[in-house]
Amino acid sequence: MGANLSRRETAPELQLSHIDAAPRHDVSFDPIMDSFKMPATTPVLPRESFVHLIGRAVTSLVQLVGDIGLFALCIVPKLFRGVPSSRVFVPLCFQIGVRSVSVIMITGGFIGMVLAVQSFNQFRLLHMENRMGAMITLSLVTELGPVLAATMLSGRIGSAIAAELGTMKVTEQIEALRALGANPVQHLVVPRFLACLLMIPLLTAVADATGILTGWLFSTEILGINGFHYWHHVNKFITAWDFLSGLTKSIFFGAIIAIIACHRGFHSEGGAEGVGRAATEAFVYSFVTILVVDFFLGVFSNNLYYLIWPNPLVTG
Repeated sequence: MGANLSRRETAPELQLSHIDAAPRHDVSFDPIMDSFKMPATTPVLPRESFVHLIGRAVTSLVQLVGDIGLFALCIVPKLFRGVPSSRVFVPLCFQIGVRSVSVIMITGGFIGMVLAVQSFNQFRLLHMENRMGAMITLSLVTELGPVLAATMLSGRIGSAIAAELGTMKVTEQIEALRALGANPVQHLVVPRFLACLLMIPLLTAVADATGILTGWLFSTEILGINGFHYWHHVNKFITAWDFLSGLTKSIFFGAIIAIIACHRGFHSEGGAEGVGRAATEAFVYSFVTILVVDFFLGVFSNNLYYLIWPNPLVTG
């Protein structure tokens, strides 16, 4: 019993001695060593100025234009590797051409009537209302017809192409074509490019014809202009060059719509949201590019016209 009691009394002392024997951490600091330590501070990033924002926007624009240009260069050699299958090409022409006729006719028809309404009072002040036919027809076939038709088609066709190819991209169908040894540009882009190149000039001609017809009907039946003088001045001032320049613009516009729409579809990412973004970007980029290209084509067409005919004779 005495031994047990002695053990119980000495046990706490052993534990305390064990605790005291443990190494202690010195919480004191050395002022000499601490003087060499750098203070822990959060780095402050410089604020972006307006110049930085402009630089980033310009860089992104140049990168986008270059990427689209390289994509277009990839399409060109594929155009000479055979004609697309009729089972693919004909349905695309039907979707792009036939199903867009109603929209194009409505657009062209109202353009012709709006031109007649807006120009009648000004021409009447100059006692030249009988010459309205030349102005309406010239405006339609050279500028408003091709540009507005291409704008409508970029919204209807370009967005649809971008959404279709974007869906194939996010569901990895394009990667599946590559895995099978097929070229996605050859099988997906070339048929759509050729369909746009063929059908959009035809749709532009439909818009021009509809606008000329509705402008003539509104001018003669509503505004009371003599129909003979209307067509006389159309025949007098409108030449084949005007129709040709407008249709040439529509060929460029068709290529622009197809290239940009396919490019945005091929670069779509992020699921359903990315597909919607690609469709929106296809319309916006196509519309802006059409306006820019129309300006340069207009300048080139005028310079070429006066180069071929330095002194055009216009009889009054």
